[in-house]
Amino acid sequence: MFCEAITAYGEPLQRLDTPTPQPQGTEVLLEITECGVCHSDVHLHDGYFGMGGDNKLDVRAGRKLPFTLGHEIGGRVVAAGPDATGVKVGDRRVAYPWIGCGACPACARDEEHLCNKPANLGIQKDGGYASHVIVPHPKYLLDFGNADPALAAAYMCSGLTAFSAMKKLGKVTKSDPIVIVGLGGVGMMGLQFARAMFDTTIIGVDVDQSKLDAALKAGATKVVNSREDGALKKLLGETGGAYAAIDFVGSEPSFAFAQGSVRKGGKVIVVGLFGGAFSMPIPMLPMRAISIGGSYVGSLGETVAMMELVRAGKIDPIPVTRRKLSEATATLDDLRKGTIVGRVVLDPAL
Repeated sequence: MFCEAITAYGEPLQRLDTPTPQPQGTEVLLEITECGVCHSDVHLHDGYFGMGGDNKLDVRAGRKLPFTLGHEIGGRVVAAGPDATGVKVGDRRVAYPWIGCGACPACARDEEHLCNKPANLGIQKDGGYASHVIVPHPKYLLDFGNADPALAAAYMCSGLTAFSAMKKLGKVTKSDPIVIVGLGGVGMMGLQFARAMFDTTIIGVDVDQSKLDAALKAGATKVVNSREDGALKKLLGETGGAYAAIDFVGSEPSFAFAQGSVRKGGKVIVVGLFGGAFSMPIPMLPMRAISIGGSYVGSLGETVAMMELVRAGKIDPIPVTRRKLSEATATLDDLRKGTIVGRVVLDPAL
């Protein structure tokens, strides 16, 4: 097998040839046909997340180099261990990558994605920037029906992240506008899931006009360029404040806009991991009665529910571009620059 691997943090990925692993027990070997490139891969490639100012969260510990990124994985079953049931050679599947220890309270609650001893594909375990990957159990392999395989792979992170964040909003009525801040790959997924799940006004916010234009074409009720003078004041005047804002960027400016856009009693869900810090006078929380929470990918159960929507054709596609696996480093650089609209998937066969 071959892969594009981190051999030094922050340096270009290197093409490596390694022995193809043989599945044992319940393991399944996938021949990868596509792997999405996620913005979190940029931080993992750098070796840290920005925490505001000069503060950094080091994420290198416990990861041996060389290491293969990639957690939005789709492929074809080519081999399975003797205890792997429910899949057969030739099946096309996407892989749920957010795998836990299987023994802690979080895992027992179907919250493996919140496990403190994770074994996530492409995060702690070698992932999908490769020709093959080992998946530990068939339960993590999902049927995507007639959906575009490239989109189906992207749903394993960007789609699931968007779906789980929207689920946290609870009951939404027609008079409860939703603001989506950040219209990159995950934000565009959020727009599509919001349209499928709620009958309300959906406002897209970004600083890039091409992304705002794409959001309008994809069904946003209206869009706002947050860099324009008076943008937040105008939004508040037109809506009276949103019921909820989902921040798919996670930067200081994006969070400031998100929390400033909600009305009294509103909800702010932070999804993005761009980096930064915020402070707020504590009395403002009860006085505004707002809730601020985080959302990190989603559970296996949520993934199953999400894929039911996908297989039923209820989620409109976002723009997806296929690139060669050898273009992985260039794609990470494009994500750093914010020039990608929609999602890029790497194809080992190109």
